[in-house]
Amino acid sequence: MTTASQRMPLIDALKAIASQLIVLHHLASYGPLAEAGRELLPGAMGWLFEYARMAVQVFLVIGGFLAIRGLSPNGEALAGSPLPLLWKRYLRLSIPFLAAIALAIIGSAIADHWLDDDAIPARATLGQWLAHATLLHGILGVESLSAGVWYIAIDFQLFALTALLLWAGRKRLLAPALVLVTGITSLFWFNRDAGWDNWAVYFFGSYALGAAAWWAGDRRQYSVWLSVILTVTIAALLVDFRLRITLALSIALLLGFSRRNGWLERFPEIAPLPWLGRISYSVFLIHFPVLLLANAVIAQFSELSNIGTVTALLLTWAASIAAGAVFYRLIESPAASQRIAAAIGSLLATTQTFGRKLSSLKPLRAVRGRLP
Repeated sequence: MTTASQRMPLIDALKAIASQLIVLHHLASYGPLAEAGRELLPGAMGWLFEYARMAVQVFLVIGGFLAIRGLSPNGEALAGSPLPLLWKRYLRLSIPFLAAIALAIIGSAIADHWLDDDAIPARATLGQWLAHATLLHGILGVESLSAGVWYIAIDFQLFALTALLLWAGRKRLLAPALVLVTGITSLFWFNRDAGWDNWAVYFFGSYALGAAAWWAGDRRQYSVWLSVILTVTIAALLVDFRLRITLALSIALLLGFSRRNGWLERFPEIAPLPWLGRISYSVFLIHFPVLLLANAVIAQFSELSNIGTVTALLLTWAASIAAGAVFYRLIESPAASQRIAAAIGSLLATTQTFGRKLSSLKPLRAVRGRLP
């Protein structure tokens, strides 16, 4: 957890807005509540369905920005092995992710009794859970157990790829060059082919824009990195215009400019954006089971009035945020994560100790077996 002096209110605000747009996108996409909403508010719900999902670009750019802040703030290569960093990142993502998956499985099982809808995942299998636990569900083509969870695997892949590129660089100038070249390759090739969308290289262009935005914050290199960001991205858009990449470029420029001018820290903290930004990952993880249960309840009514539809939409949205707040406090917050990690470590240590004791008993049993 960052200290007060390290906090970036602008990033909190961007994460808050983006996470809510993702929730509203799913609210406009699944179940009878979405159908009722589209009938009542076709313009707004249609826009949320079509465009709100692009808010994921905000998270991609911010992810690259913060990853470079921690891994290579001055463009240096990664000196040590990236494996401990990857393990730490895996735990940071997977502990709340697996807790949310467990709740999603329970929510789907309950909703399945009341609602017949394609949005409800099929009953989970052990293999399916293991694919999610190892963050390989997208690569293996395993059906997702919750909406949007493809992003968790992609986030880990992007961080891992960045760390490996910085480690492979070994020299000051080569490390950022490898990140830049991989980002350019993504923008001009991989991101234009949806067949790569289960792999980090499809999204690495946006992630690399975030990395370049951090480096652009250095006053000595501001104009160089700004020129690189604009030239490369505009060229990629001229080859193949993509609205999502235009959004990523805008966020990268905003972050680079804000870091250089101190706006990252001085951005006004407008309630409740700092709080929503802090719990954004929890809201992202937990909102789909809430949405399924809300739709299961709505399905029990033969018809909703206009006021009833709006009320149901607002209550479901509010319930998603409330569930995210509770989930953050119990599972994702630094204090909760430390308790969970400590419990897991204690369990592993106990298991290892028990295993050593068992192995030490085997020779004794063998000797006793040979006694008359």
